[in-house]
Amino acid sequence: MKSDKGITLISITIYVIVMAIVVGVVAIISTFFYSNMNDTAQDLDPITEYTKFNSFFSDEVNHSNIKILECGTTENGQNYIAFDNGVQYTFIPENQGIYRNQVKIANGVTNCTFTRNIKNGKDVVEVLFQAGDRTRETTYTLTN
Repeated sequence: MKSDKGITLISITIYVIVMAIVVGVVAIISTFFYSNMNDTAQDLDPITEYTKFNSFFSDEVNHSNIKILECGTTENGQNYIAFDNGVQYTFIPENQGIYRNQVKIANGVTNCTFTRNIKNGKDVVEVLFQAGDRTRETTYTLTN
């Protein structure tokens, strides 16, 4: 008498084919997912980057009795502004970013210049911000 215990060669073949199809579908879905994630990461929104920078910078200049220690450009093209509370904002062209001390707060910035002026007897900082195809010029008045 024959025993019907165990797995036949046909059932093993079917299992292998089904598993290959499932793995193939998962691989295709993963490929589309990760390629879309890379596309999303590369598309920076200039308005979002300006908003991030503006929220940090406007908070800084609105501190009471804040003073500007230095404002200028280094020999390697980095534009910066330093305040008396120890905070420095630096635009580094090769990284296309604006840093608050050592922390990057804005990405994809093509140009950012800080200019110190005095208007109506008050210190003002004029900021030219360029990211992507957008340019924003903003004047911040320091509170005394």
